[in-house]
Amino acid sequence: MSEVFMLALWVGLLFNAAPGAVFSESLRRGVRGGFGPAFAVQVGSLAGDAVWALLGLAGVGALFTLPALRVPLTIAGCLLLAWLGLTGLRDAVSPRPAAPGGVSGRSGVAVGAAMSLGNPWNVVYWSGAAGAVSSVLGEDAGFASLAAFFTGFMTSSLAWCFICAGLISLLRRALPPLAVRLLEAGCGAALLVFAALLAARLL
Repeated sequence: MSEVFMLALWVGLLFNAAPGAVFSESLRRGVRGGFGPAFAVQVGSLAGDAVWALLGLAGVGALFTLPALRVPLTIAGCLLLAWLGLTGLRDAVSPRPAAPGGVSGRSGVAVGAAMSLGNPWNVVYWSGAAGAVSSVLGEDAGFASLAAFFTGFMTSSLAWCFICAGLISLLRRALPPLAVRLLEAGCGAALLVFAALLAARLL
């Protein structure tokens, strides 16, 4: 069981540390507002990942590969990423002071969760997790093994939320205002690219 937990720790770290749309939004909010806004997006995304994980490990993930469910979710995800990207570009051109506690609370958590839930391809990853656990154990994965994998992954992911937000907060302190605006613009452009890439998966 410890092998499964340790495997999940490493898989969780690799999964979360890979640059993507969630990191871009965390960075965009974090360079403007600090640790709180970046951490809120990360935690929100983790909540969305937990939903996909439970569905995938429960064996119902295949339902979300059906066009009737996958297409609307993907379109919603594309629209959200595009809106966030345009917001990033707007804020870079016409910077506005961060509202105290505004982006660091429920707003950031909701955005992070929506970004994760708006990418139904995440469930494909989790649907294959049972096979990965089985290959480690050399047998069919039971409930206890899948629970250990889920716990290890979420533990690693939560640790990454703190690490990522902390690094972004340190970066914010080192950047002059012009660099912050350029970084916001870069994150906005990256989010638009991620929106286009997600949309391309529908073709």
